[in-house]
Amino acid sequence: MCLPLCSWFGRKDKQQQQQQPEEVDPVPVPAAVPEKAKMGSIVEDIEIAVASHATNTPFKVLVIGGSYGGLSTALNLQDLCSGRAPRCGPQTQTEEQRSQPNVAVDITVVDERDGFYHLIGSPLALASEGYAEKAWAKFDEVPALQPQTCSPDAKIRTIQGSVRSVDLASKTAAIQPHGTLAEDVAERVEIKYDYLVAASGLRRVFPVVPQSLRRKQYLFEAGDHIRSVTNARHGVAVVGGGAVGIEMAAELKLVQPQLKVTLVHSRDKLLSSEPLPDETKDKALELLRETEVDVLMEHRLDRTEDMKDDDHHPSGKGHLKLHFTNGHTMLADHVVWAISKSVPTTSYLPTETLDEEGYVKIQPSLTFPEHAPNSGDHFAVGDLVHWSGIKRCGAAMHMGYYAANNIHQRMLQKVVPDHQKPADLELAEIPPMIGLAVGKKAVSYWPQSGTASGEDVMKAFFGDDLGFTICWNHLRLGGYDVKAAA
Repeated sequence: MCLPLCSWFGRKDKQQQQQQPEEVDPVPVPAAVPEKAKMGSIVEDIEIAVASHATNTPFKVLVIGGSYGGLSTALNLQDLCSGRAPRCGPQTQTEEQRSQPNVAVDITVVDERDGFYHLIGSPLALASEGYAEKAWAKFDEVPALQPQTCSPDAKIRTIQGSVRSVDLASKTAAIQPHGTLAEDVAERVEIKYDYLVAASGLRRVFPVVPQSLRRKQYLFEAGDHIRSVTNARHGVAVVGGGAVGIEMAAELKLVQPQLKVTLVHSRDKLLSSEPLPDETKDKALELLRETEVDVLMEHRLDRTEDMKDDDHHPSGKGHLKLHFTNGHTMLADHVVWAISKSVPTTSYLPTETLDEEGYVKIQPSLTFPEHAPNSGDHFAVGDLVHWSGIKRCGAAMHMGYYAANNIHQRMLQKVVPDHQKPADLELAEIPPMIGLAVGKKAVSYWPQSGTASGEDVMKAFFGDDLGFTICWNHLRLGGYDVKAAA
């Protein structure tokens, strides 16, 4: 996942070539499920995976998280196990790769949401109801995840639920199906796996991201937020000048140009917490002011005071008076907080695998620390890992491809007697880099090329829909042979 809005797409592996389409065989109907299901289709999905392993002995892979890193891992692993070039990796296969046998695998993706949510599009999804419809695709409507698009040897299933605990030694995970109470231990389902990938990302608060877990609820949530800011005749104050605050303010002003939008930041530079050059931070401020967003620098909010409107207003509410520590005051109908610290969603993992902030300590191969039980069979990708670089969706997808490759290598070593020791792809240190959407333009920083900005940068990094089509196509969520977005 990636907030700030960033991309890896300017830094692909040199070997990557244009992919040539190839036919994908349909998947046969799964075998009957044992009469044990307690939670209907959710538990049935888990039981199918267990029954399939008993008859066809596929490897079982559990992916925790169905966003950029998790889906990249699942889909690239499906490609590799099916004899296809990995969708996020080099598209020209070597003779050795073409001669490798297909590997039977059951991949289970567990996510709290019922679909793929384009997280980096949140600033626009919470400003435009039309875009909100596009930004969330239910898993059962994503073509790449449907049974008919899967190889008979490599199946992907999605389950809506939360992972409560993981036992690294026994390779078992306890899943709480969606719709059951967290404290209802009796409803939890235990699933065994051969390989696990933690990709559940960070816990972010509203309105940085919607909190709904089902698409229908999310559309109501987004709609309520959009209507509340639309009726803000005293304007909207966005507190926090990081990437999230900048993009939220800019998108709100772009979609509703009549609205007074003010960005408030306590420091003398935007993006003050990011290890970026001043040139990049100054350019972000310049572009933001071009959108006609009012910017208050070095203003720390002290408190808000409820005020009553003198006349009736459609919102049915009064407005707020914002008091700053420097004595300045301003009025606003709505305050958007964009300063909360995101927290890794790793409470299900043993503490010895985490750093002091809850991020997963990984090796360059993306495996857990050596001292962890079965460390070579446990991987972590995306925003929840302790690694260098700014958190970005492009990096998460790149890690997912690496994890898929390394899992596939371990599988081959077990199914091919003379297969060499796994040749892991290892993650290099990631330098600071960013792509930031600011209205109709974007600013980027790349170590090799420095700071750039303009409409061309916006097009290259985000297209015309805050990166939705770019990410959809990069993961080929429309299907392995279909690159056009839905």
